Amino acid sequence: MIIERTNTEILIRIPNTIDIDGIQRAINYIRYKELTADSVAKQEDVDQLADEINKSWWEKNKDRLLK
Repeated sequence: MIIERTNTEILIRIPNTIDIDGIQRAINYIRYKELTADSVAKQEDVDQLADEINKSWWEKNKDRLLK
């Protein structure tokens, strides 16, 4: 693996023998860090919102899933 920093980006060269699913998970995490870098949200607020979304989804879908 080769990691190179330029003026505008970081380049990572990885052999094509590496498991693509693991690479995708790593890329997803890096993308998440990029998207949330400027966020001022608190983790407890994010957790509360996720709970509300999950409860709402379950209420809308439980009849279909429990048949």
